Amino acid sequence: MKKRIFKIFGIIFLVVLIGIQFISIDKNNPPIDESLDFFSTESFSPEGVELIKNACYDCHSNESKYPWYSNIAPISFVLEDHIKEGREELNFSEYQSYSAKKKNHKLEEISEALREGWMPLDNYVWMHSKAKLSLEQRDMLAKEFDVIRANLGYKKSEK
Repeated sequence: MKKRIFKIFGIIFLVVLIGIQFISIDKNNPPIDESLDFFSTESFSPEGVELIKNACYDCHSNESKYPWYSNIAPISFVLEDHIKEGREELNFSEYQSYSAKKKNHKLEEISEALREGWMPLDNYVWMHSKAKLSLEQRDMLAKEFDVIRANLGYKKSEK
């Protein structure tokens, strides 16, 4: 009896798994207005630009690149959700459209995320080795974001 139930659930699982492969995600990136991009006005070291683009832009910009595994459900659904949430939280491609207050808040959050190591996400780094940041790289980037924040007239928060 148990064997038969496992077999039925196994067949149902396979049918559902195969069926969801026909549901595709939207891989179209929103249009890019270069004048709104973070780097259109903010000064960053060339190394910093490369690190940010490798570690952040896939989820936090309108320049997402979709790897081969984005064609496999349910991984594609998770990937789509990460990109949607990432863009909602911070979108480097639309940064210049933010108010000064929002820019200040985002810059502070970015520095905190880098220093505390919770961005980029571990599951992203596992699949994208260029996104792995050393402690020195994290500190360098956080300092560059702090300088930009100071140039907006805000001081580093004391914790």
